[in-house]
Amino acid sequence: MRVTSVTFAGSATSPAQYPKRALPEVAFAGRSNVGKSSLINRLLGRRKLARVSRTPGRTRVLNFFLVNDWFYFVDLPGYGYAAVPGRVRETWGPMIEEYLTTRPTLRGVVLLLDARHPPQAHDVATRAWLAEERIAHLLVLTKIDKVPRGQRGAHLGEAAARLGLQDPGLLLPFSALTGEGEAALWKALDAALAAAPEGR
Repeated sequence: MRVTSVTFAGSATSPAQYPKRALPEVAFAGRSNVGKSSLINRLLGRRKLARVSRTPGRTRVLNFFLVNDWFYFVDLPGYGYAAVPGRVRETWGPMIEEYLTTRPTLRGVVLLLDARHPPQAHDVATRAWLAEERIAHLLVLTKIDKVPRGQRGAHLGEAAARLGLQDPGLLLPFSALTGEGEAALWKALDAALAAAPEGR
């Protein structure tokens, strides 16, 4: 995929605020410190498009980015230990669930997991929920450059086991720093964007 144009298309907390153009969308989800913004910026070739912060939980809305004028990347709020008030955090679940289960233009979710650590309870639960709701999703292990090459097989194997996967090859290693895995992820995203939406 050659990214020729990227435009911030707005933020939303409810369907009334979603973009009106019926273009394919791919959403990005993961823990608050998993490197979601860095991955999006790397894929789009922009350094500061998606906000990168040292403080987890900065993203509290759904952020839409129009790419090449024909599809959207949607940056979802992170889950986990976000340092925000409890009442604010409680609104994220319903807001995200409504988007993921009702958006007809959604082609899939990229679920990000930190390659340095085994998937946490939130990760396992999110993946199980996506599968239960029959929402197409890709599983990406971020920060793979931080894992020594001799240990990567063990990390992928443990992650696959915790997520209930028979094949560790379903996990896509990725590094926003080095670009490792970028081509493979774009190939998977191209296929997702070209797929017909699943009926939900």
